[in-house]
Amino acid sequence: MNADQTNAVPNATPAHSGLEDGDDEINLGEILATLLEYKWLIAIVTFLTMLLGAAWLFVATPIYQADALLQVEDKKSGGLTALAELQPLLGESVSITAQLEILNSRMILERVVEQLKLDIRATPTYMPVFGRAIARRHADPTLAAPRFGSNKYAWGGEIIQVGSLEVPTELLGEPLTLVAGKNGEYQLLDEDGTTLVKGTVGQPAAGKDIKLFISQLLARPGTEFTLIKFSRQETIESLRESYKVKERAKLSGVLEATLQGADADLLPKVLDAIINNYVRQNVEFRSAEAESTLKFLETQLPTLKTQLDTAEATFNNYRQSRGSVDLTLETKGVLDSIVDIEKETIKLQQQREELRQRFTPEHPSVQAVDSQIERFKAKRSQFDRNVSGLPTTQQTILRLQRDVEVSNKLYTELLNSAQQLRVSKAGTVGDARVIDAAQVSIKPISPKGALILAVSLLMGLLSSIVMIWAIRSLRVMVEDPDKLEKQIGLPVYATIPHSRSEAKLTREIKHGKRKGELLAIDFPEDDAVESLRGLRTTIHFALLDADKGSLLITGPSPDIGKSFISKNLGVVLAQSGKRVAIIDADLRKGHIHREFGMPREIGVSEFVSGTAKLADILKSTEVPGLAVITTGQRPPNPSELLMHPNFAELLAQVGDLFDILIVDAPPILAVSDAAIIGRHTGATLMVARAGKHPIREIDQAVKRLAQAGVQVKGFVFNDLDTTRQRYRYGYSGYVYKYSYKS
Repeated sequence: MNADQTNAVPNATPAHSGLEDGDDEINLGEILATLLEYKWLIAIVTFLTMLLGAAWLFVATPIYQADALLQVEDKKSGGLTALAELQPLLGESVSITAQLEILNSRMILERVVEQLKLDIRATPTYMPVFGRAIARRHADPTLAAPRFGSNKYAWGGEIIQVGSLEVPTELLGEPLTLVAGKNGEYQLLDEDGTTLVKGTVGQPAAGKDIKLFISQLLARPGTEFTLIKFSRQETIESLRESYKVKERAKLSGVLEATLQGADADLLPKVLDAIINNYVRQNVEFRSAEAESTLKFLETQLPTLKTQLDTAEATFNNYRQSRGSVDLTLETKGVLDSIVDIEKETIKLQQQREELRQRFTPEHPSVQAVDSQIERFKAKRSQFDRNVSGLPTTQQTILRLQRDVEVSNKLYTELLNSAQQLRVSKAGTVGDARVIDAAQVSIKPISPKGALILAVSLLMGLLSSIVMIWAIRSLRVMVEDPDKLEKQIGLPVYATIPHSRSEAKLTREIKHGKRKGELLAIDFPEDDAVESLRGLRTTIHFALLDADKGSLLITGPSPDIGKSFISKNLGVVLAQSGKRVAIIDADLRKGHIHREFGMPREIGVSEFVSGTAKLADILKSTEVPGLAVITTGQRPPNPSELLMHPNFAELLAQVGDLFDILIVDAPPILAVSDAAIIGRHTGATLMVARAGKHPIREIDQAVKRLAQAGVQVKGFVFNDLDTTRQRYRYGYSGYVYKYSYKS
């Protein structure tokens, strides 16, 4: 749009802005209008934030998740019915909470770290920001060609496998650089670039307290890799952060283990290792007590066998020395009872020893067994008294045969128990079993593209709204013509709306597509022209008490549309039957001659200097009754030229020939020309452009003219954008720069 074009709202003064006047009432219409006013700002900021979100999606490392299921059973009976009596030795009910703790224990995770060498991290070195993303998208199994002429970075297809890495304590957690060489050679450097180790793939290498074995290396010579050896504890803690295990449903006994990470190939291996080590320790734990009891029995069996052999030998020797001796039925009954009591007493004593490994002597279970042992001892004493009444031979043969049978039964039962424990140990399967082996997700669980873009969109909208709020909070420009009347105390004669037609005309004239065309002529129905017709009426009243029929058009600063007002106002005045003359008194940057399609030369400068007469400079236009006087040649001293008596004479002569004389003057805050001209005109109008001036700038312009003896009659408020229901934001501060322009 032409910088001099004044956009106007219809002649009625717009309603107050709640945002400007401090109205606490929320006006949804104004909020919507403000958003529409800044729609391009909202669109640009939102687009940029979504672009940033898309860029982050491109460079972000995808995170995958592996999961597995296992079941922990609450077994209360052994695997074999025949071993039911051994159940106290084989375990009790299972606590799910305890199993969860075991799955997270250092005992399990440390085994996994050691098996898979998780405390060694070896990764290619990528170009910052986008390098990793580019390499990740390289699908070809061959090595990617280096980009941007950089050979040290990995671009895709590089492989490194570290079999072992041992470093001093001070280098734990410190990054070391491995540089690939030719023919499988490599060298390991510290942060300062000092060579620590040189070696070849497939062969152990050592140097400076460092031992390194690289089992595989696929890379271009010069490609760098980062090697880090972590402490065992640090690796376990890092594994715990990405590893989670929980009971899938309450009291179900089904545990779900998940592991998250960037390496989709490594995740299921690590999770399987955790599950398998847990199952293995579970089986080992269930067979531990049985194995402990078995070891005890195996140490007792040789002793019992010796006792049995000794008892048999003694019994046989006695019978041979005494001849065949038969026991009476009563004696045999006593013998059987004694043998049973001895067997039960020994079993209770074994049970007591097992209980004492877990409980104190005061425990009810231990005391109950002690009580049973005492009862059996009392019965044994009673049988011993009965035996003492038998003949000596019967007593001796009874005692010897008792020793044989007790030793034989005890040895036989311990031998059977040992065999049963061996079978139980071999058949132990544990309380836990794997339901689903570890499997990694096909798609990464993060980042989620749709969610990131949606958040980016939301952040863009919120950011743009915050920016709009900040802009409007810092806004100091006058956008409401009513504010001029309230704070300056002068009337607004007309409010001129923004004209797209004038903007189009201005562009075409600058590009040479049009020549000498005006909005009031080519688009007489335009809203801006209609507003100027309203101004035409008010000018009549402004000049009623003036001694001259001349009107000065000026403004506070450049590019506010005063020339647009001057030339189009002249046209509508002439169209009403008035004889109108327009003088372009802006001797520095005047350009009215372009819009009327006439040359600059032979104008004000020539008349004042005395080289031309009024008839030479007065140029008619295609509009009947309208004449134009151009600036003429640009003088080196415009202000001095305007102060010359010939300029006042020019205004007087033209004023006598025409009904209304319109003088287009430079902005008052830029130069003093308007103050000089204003003393020779009948009335002065100040043009203010919407969103262009702070109120103090307009007030200063009015005072500047008043100090020169020029009284401003009122304002023309220009370039008000009515299509968005609100006012356009302008530039803060004062604009005083004003220079020659061709």
